[in-house]
Amino acid sequence: MSWFQKLKSGLSKSSTKIVSSISSVITKRKLDDEALEELEEALIAADLGPVTAAKLTASLAKSRFDKEVTDEEVRGALAEDIAIILDPVAKPLEIDRSKGPHVVLVVGVNGSGKTTTIGKMAQHYSAQGLKVMLAAGDTFRAAAVEQLKIWGDRTGCKVVARETGADAAGLAYDAIESARAEGADLLLIDTAGRLHNKKDLMAELEKVVRVIAKLDASAPHNTLLVLDATVGQNAHSQVETFQSIVNVSGLVVTKLDGTAKGGVLVALAEKFGLPVHAIGVGETADDLKPFEADAYAKSLMGLAD
Repeated sequence: MSWFQKLKSGLSKSSTKIVSSISSVITKRKLDDEALEELEEALIAADLGPVTAAKLTASLAKSRFDKEVTDEEVRGALAEDIAIILDPVAKPLEIDRSKGPHVVLVVGVNGSGKTTTIGKMAQHYSAQGLKVMLAAGDTFRAAAVEQLKIWGDRTGCKVVARETGADAAGLAYDAIESARAEGADLLLIDTAGRLHNKKDLMAELEKVVRVIAKLDASAPHNTLLVLDATVGQNAHSQVETFQSIVNVSGLVVTKLDGTAKGGVLVALAEKFGLPVHAIGVGETADDLKPFEADAYAKSLMGLAD
């Protein structure tokens, strides 16, 4: 199965919802004010958000107002405009091997798929010939540490871990020292995601960043926020919360195959403009891939490649 087919299959819940909504609005009719209003409501219901929905319908009105249109024509036009919104944020994560190591801090709420994402990234970059190390910085959850160790065994990557409840900043410090000593190209650091206790989480993450910067003033070189697509519009508040704690440099959006809320990625791109480095549409390591604007827009609108 090609990546486009996998993406289209992964986004089928989202595209089915959007396609049926658009079809029910546009059954070969004139694109008048009423149709545009219904279309805007359908896009909002598909988690594209009011700002993006208004922008897309305004663009459609500009080119096709009062003309007879089919639902496929409308979906094609929307896909083109969505790709334009997504294109500036579709940026693969670039690893600079000269950093020795390139340090990536991975943040996100518990259950977002953070640890699994780190494991999949480790597999991806190891396969490209990079020496990758992992740091089990979510020291509060024994399960997260164990999960990362399993990924370490699977990918052949060394995992730096400590006992449950250990100081996360101290672990990050040790991990960088270890990565330097072993000549690692890339260090992926897992972190806690206890959003219900924001004050403690903020203090911990700020300390981790501070300690990393003591060893390398330019690090962490990337801070990735992992978002679970199934939370829909709640993803906006997660971005805002983590941006207030750390300098989020890019996003990874997971679990797109388990939701009809794939439109939220378009709303996030429109609102925050943060790079979307990768998306996840399944359980296997191959289901996390660099984000491509055109393929995503077409898949979301149920169109062929």
